[in-house]
Amino acid sequence: MPNFERELPLGMANFGVFLGIPPHPTKCQATYIWIDGTGEHLRTKTRTLDRPPVKISEYPIWNYDGSSTGQAKGRSSDLYLKPVAHYPDPFLGGWSRLVLCETYDPEMKPTATNHRYTCKQIMDRVAAERPWFGMEQEYLLLDRDHYPLGWPKHGFPQPQGKYYCSVGSDRAFGREVVEAHYRACLYAGLTIAGTNAEVTPGQWEFQIGPVEGIAMGDQLWIARYLLHRVAESFGVVVSLDPKPNTTMTGEWNGAGCHTNVSTLKTRSPGGLEEIKRLLPKLGRFHQDHLRLYDPNGGRDNQKRLSGKFETSSANEYSFGIADRGASVRIPRQVADEGMGYFEDRRPSSNCDPYMVTGCIIAGTLL
Repeated sequence: MPNFERELPLGMANFGVFLGIPPHPTKCQATYIWIDGTGEHLRTKTRTLDRPPVKISEYPIWNYDGSSTGQAKGRSSDLYLKPVAHYPDPFLGGWSRLVLCETYDPEMKPTATNHRYTCKQIMDRVAAERPWFGMEQEYLLLDRDHYPLGWPKHGFPQPQGKYYCSVGSDRAFGREVVEAHYRACLYAGLTIAGTNAEVTPGQWEFQIGPVEGIAMGDQLWIARYLLHRVAESFGVVVSLDPKPNTTMTGEWNGAGCHTNVSTLKTRSPGGLEEIKRLLPKLGRFHQDHLRLYDPNGGRDNQKRLSGKFETSSANEYSFGIADRGASVRIPRQVADEGMGYFEDRRPSSNCDPYMVTGCIIAGTLL
């Protein structure tokens, strides 16, 4: 396992000294965060506000160069950032805020990767159903050479099995990143439910939820931003590729973003029957949803959904109680209690949570 103190990027020690300067007592450093043209990666820039905003509407609309983010042409490159959610900044402290933004073109129409816009419309239509979500974000930590963290440079680790929820320097790689990220999420006020080491060595998971409606996508994107920022400080790369194949040949679990879903009816007595009524509806859109469950039109997820390694087959839709090989799992506890939630196991680790939650709600309730 790397010595993280020794392998910090050059200058990090001095940077820490400057972060020790007390935050300004009245001014706000607002870091605007948005999704770029890939639909997967985040971009940010920061501005100074003379006073800390209380409401999201108090943040000014800003602009950026869309030609440098894959969202516009160079001769008409200015796009707009509209703040939609804000959170305390664990890196800068004080009045500093992380400001999640939607992206708009010059006519104030949502850009192609602004899926929040449509998701918000869907969630508003079903607000009375009180949809709750929990998303389980799996990811792989890499060295800066993009080789999985903790793997031998000229070979492969021992077969998977001993790494899941593991303890020990020969099986848990990158815990410093994981714990720092956990605390950053708590500081930012995110509903982070927990974290654990996953099946593949160097692979981890955190869970956000339960969160209602559009806030699910908002919080997961901010949690991803925090993960990348924390890993950056350790000189480590975060991969959300659902099935990396450049170095990971062999029998290794991929990475997903299992999505837990419930409504007021499914959480109430008799909710199991409501779940069984909803899930066949979800199956009608199986192939459509697979195309939308990763930002590359389903191509990334096809590598993962093989029917092996605790996944379902991309070719067919299924659901069952306690079945981790099904498209959608009904947890055993839900079956025992007769109410609760279901878990869509198909979304890829690099999914857009707005697309996933919007698809599930539209497919079952609208």
